[in-house]
Amino acid sequence: MMKPLLAATLLTLSGGALAQQSVSFVEPANGATVGSPFKVRFAVAGMSLKPAGDMSANTGHHHLLINATPVKAGEVIPTDEKHIHFGKGQTETELTLPPGSYTLTMQFANGLHQAYGAGMNKEIRITVK
Repeated sequence: MMKPLLAATLLTLSGGALAQQSVSFVEPANGATVGSPFKVRFAVAGMSLKPAGDMSANTGHHHLLINATPVKAGEVIPTDEKHIHFGKGQTETELTLPPGSYTLTMQFANGLHQAYGAGMNKEIRITVK
């Protein structure tokens, strides 16, 4: 059992609540059918956005993977047509894809593009008409 003073200290240090670290798609929704181009917006909770190169604790930036396998924790996210980096700390983009079915994976990584792993990625499936 946690002592009341320790619990209060932990809550104070964390800004009043213990933050759960996660990423999510704001849009499009999982299962959506979209035209092309379409807007992709993403969010992060429990961590702060910082540009590539910044290695402050609990920070990083987004990467969007298109029909690609998520990158394991600690591995560097490649730079190619299937792995889009948002190293300036961006939270949205406009994406142009040909008609078809796609798996989009948002993956959060540190300032050196090293993935935080399964707990910090989110996958959705969309159809481009």
